[in-house]
Amino acid sequence: MKLLRYGDRGQEKPGMLDGDGALRDLSGQVHDLAGEVLTPAGLDRLRALDPASLPKVEGSPRIGPCVAQVGKFVCIGLNYADHAAESGLDVPPEPVVFFKATSAIQGPDDPIEIPRGSEKTDWEVELGVIIGKPAKYVTEADALDHVAGYCVVNDLSERDFQLHRAGQWVKGKSADTFGPIGPWLVTADEVADPQDLDMWLEVDGHRYQDGSTKTMVYGVRHLVSYLSQFMSLQPGDVITTGTPPGVGMGQKPPTYLKPGQTVHLGIGGLGEQKAVTFQG
Repeated sequence: MKLLRYGDRGQEKPGMLDGDGALRDLSGQVHDLAGEVLTPAGLDRLRALDPASLPKVEGSPRIGPCVAQVGKFVCIGLNYADHAAESGLDVPPEPVVFFKATSAIQGPDDPIEIPRGSEKTDWEVELGVIIGKPAKYVTEADALDHVAGYCVVNDLSERDFQLHRAGQWVKGKSADTFGPIGPWLVTADEVADPQDLDMWLEVDGHRYQDGSTKTMVYGVRHLVSYLSQFMSLQPGDVITTGTPPGVGMGQKPPTYLKPGQTVHLGIGGLGEQKAVTFQG
């Protein structure tokens, strides 16, 4: 299934795409795409529905974040060896874990705000993993049983705030609009192998990132199991899993986002995002 949320900011309704790609309203069936709705039992109830029986949504409404009420937005850094190299950093012996503020979450095509004082706002196309079944001390063998689905994430970053303002990376990762997710939550049964997905990102039509989840250092199974040793993962938590090379910081010379640019990115089978930047 391809599940999504649509409507004005803060008033989104749940929906799904039917076999023809038409948007169907799920608000008569579930309150939102959050919590118990994302568990295996909740998703099974949605699978049992006949999409043709659901109201068809006309027009082209705004698409919101594909998950509501996200409890944790967990991020993995330096998870592609070639991205670590372009950053001048070693591949870590264990996953680098940090968080983004959930207030950074927005829809896939919502405008991206360049924060006040920013000179180094950067882009990162990433595979997002959405938890469906609570996970605590799970093994790698069982890890994917806890995944509801996958989505596109742009892990936007202010590099000066992140790397040169002391403290933790979260300061450079959490500005409003720095966490677009979606357009869809694609359920795990429709993703044959999360380690075989093409991913790309363009700014104003120039392709900067062109990679694959094949080159992750730590794959999805490992990450879900690893994180569950340190914290319980709950339905609706989002894990964003790192980016391939081609970020602005790695260009020669470094290249960062400016107001009025268009950022266009996607992952095979998971949809695309297209957003315009503006000065905050």
